[in-house]
Amino acid sequence: MHEMSIAMAVVGQVEEAAQAAGATAVTAVRLQVGELAGVVPDALAFCFELACAGTVLEGARLTAETVATRARCGSCDGEWHVGMPPELCCPGCGGASDVELLSGRELQIADVHWEDGPACAPVREPIPEEA
Repeated sequence: MHEMSIAMAVVGQVEEAAQAAGATAVTAVRLQVGELAGVVPDALAFCFELACAGTVLEGARLTAETVATRARCGSCDGEWHVGMPPELCCPGCGGASDVELLSGRELQIADVHWEDGPACAPVREPIPEEA
């Protein structure tokens, strides 16, 4: 279950930022999770709660926003929602050789809120690949 390593990476990054800002308690974390990121939201929520135990994030609320997978066709410049399973053939011209994924692979911390300071500006840091 790679959700535990993702949760631990998120907790580590947020804890470091909170401590640098002088915060003693984190109340909320918002993640952006692409449809193709391979993350099971319920498993991530469960692991996040476990990873937060004994840290400044204990009791923090996790919100994971799904980012839709979008693609662009290089042949006709059309864009579409790829969906799951991914449909990588352009619905406009039928092309499949020059398709670029625009979104859907995200796995990043969008923002963090803590009690002892202002809301953290969006971090927009990708979670490390080893997670």
